[in-house]
Amino acid sequence: MADFSLSRSTRIHADAGSVHALIDDFREWRKWSPWEGVDPDLTREYSGPDHGVGSTYHWSGNRKAGEGEMRITASTPAAVVVDLEFLKPFKATNITTFTLAAFGDAADVTEVTWTMTGSRSAVMSLAGRLFFDKAIGGDFEKGLAALKQEAERSAGQPR
Repeated sequence: MADFSLSRSTRIHADAGSVHALIDDFREWRKWSPWEGVDPDLTREYSGPDHGVGSTYHWSGNRKAGEGEMRITASTPAAVVVDLEFLKPFKATNITTFTLAAFGDAADVTEVTWTMTGSRSAVMSLAGRLFFDKAIGGDFEKGLAALKQEAERSAGQPR
């Protein structure tokens, strides 16, 4: 098994608390997740607290959406850590971390970095490194752009 780490970042013109609220509550992900439109009939189940540690989101959908579960395992003002388990169409377990930091001296500009870490088989490592970076990295970029748009819209500061 080969370890991997994939990250993408953006700057959002909104305070870190507002951005954190959109990440720390899985129900809010419907506003910005890059995978939201994959299956219009997606089944969603939420359990545990509404937000923060222990909050859980299970999804099941068509072949493209697959099935899986996310659970928040750590949540501080500076980071949200999510255990991500894919069940279908393939099995995989990864850790996703969102880090939030004020950008420069501006309290209303937040730099968000979305990172996924995990292991992949030797076959996936050889065949999929560039594809993985392009496909998942592209999804992260799309999701961060939507998160930025939602956070800035909510803050009344579209940029």
